[in-house]
Amino acid sequence: MNSAVYPLQFDPILKERIWGGEKLNTLLHKPISSKITGESWELSTVEGDVSVIANGALKGKSLTTVINESPDAILGTAVHQRFGKQFPLLFKYLDAREDLSIQVHPNDVLAKKRHNSFGKTEMWYVLQADTDARIIVGFKEKSNAAAYLESLKNKSLLSLLDTIPVQEGDVFFLETGTVHAIGAGLVIAEIQQTSDITYRLYDFDRVDAQGNTRELHVDLALEAINYDVVESHKKYDKVLNQSNAVVDCPYFTTNFIPLDGEISVVNSGKSFTVYMCVEGAFELEYDTVTYEYQKGDTILIPAAMNAFVINGKASILEIYIS
Repeated sequence: MNSAVYPLQFDPILKERIWGGEKLNTLLHKPISSKITGESWELSTVEGDVSVIANGALKGKSLTTVINESPDAILGTAVHQRFGKQFPLLFKYLDAREDLSIQVHPNDVLAKKRHNSFGKTEMWYVLQADTDARIIVGFKEKSNAAAYLESLKNKSLLSLLDTIPVQEGDVFFLETGTVHAIGAGLVIAEIQQTSDITYRLYDFDRVDAQGNTRELHVDLALEAINYDVVESHKKYDKVLNQSNAVVDCPYFTTNFIPLDGEISVVNSGKSFTVYMCVEGAFELEYDTVTYEYQKGDTILIPAAMNAFVINGKASILEIYIS
């Protein structure tokens, strides 16, 4: 790595989606080239979609390359020991102009058996919500496979599922097996395990520009679904200039930092840290260099960056593996 330890940014990997729009550009400054851009993959090592460094001495190198060269310095000693040279998380911004499909993700055991992959535990932070925007998360009442299949047959699945109104700043933690859908009019920051496995249950009978429906995975989902009622909405504190706990699970820890001033950060070297700037702007000072960030930026702090200062007026998601 040529001792080049500094905050890393990456070229966004932009994805057209049938439900996408233009807010990734208007709100988050992403260089989209289509009016149906649904996702910006900010930090990824998913096969075929590996992030490339956009700044500094390592510009042009892929994330997997720098991890292979210096796993402890990038990932951290504890993360390297647990995951080897794999980057275990995937970071995205999503713009839902229309409803996403109703879907579910498998757990680690099922994903490993079927796809040789991690499962897909994830969380959402709502950056922007249109009036009356909502999400679908889990069942209203405890259900079962027979009721699920019957509801698909008579197109009544929505009547079984819980619909929740949302607003900016809301956080939802989705354990694997939770049936869910992001509703229209939402921009979301998504943090998840490194996995691109989704079982689609229902897609509102819509078709693409060629008149084709999207594939459903009704049978695959049967074994993956958690039919219990879940509580996914996370309450959290917003104490200024400190890390407020939001989600702490085996796969990642996420804190919320309402920054208004200056914070000194000291790292143990055990894990990388990722900052997602979800509002405002801030500076990071490290090794006599000042780096500037704005809303929509995602920054990977290598584990070897042991001490630095951030300052500004911003809302920041702070993610690491504990």
